[in-house]
Amino acid sequence: MNKDLILRERLAIQRTIMANQSTFLSFLRTSMYFAVAGVSLDQLLKLPGGHIIEYIFLVISAVLLVVGGANYFIQKRKIDKSEKHIGDYQLDYEKGGE
Repeated sequence: MNKDLILRERLAIQRTIMANQSTFLSFLRTSMYFAVAGVSLDQLLKLPGGHIIEYIFLVISAVLLVVGGANYFIQKRKIDKSEKHIGDYQLDYEKGGE
């Protein structure tokens, strides 16, 4: 059993996990920007119908948060399934490559 192959696969999974987390944080950041923009626009500009703009921005913010969370958990489930695939190699590695 090639121990370098096992290490490479483990590192690839770790990179994928970190990329998934980074993507979720990007969705979260964008969602927060829309929420802040919605609240700020209504307070700063005092436009007629400004509440409608505020609600639109808050709805967009909520949608982005839900989509980002759903994407995170879908990808996490796929990563977990792929991690089980290399589990057999890990057993061989722990036994010493017998």
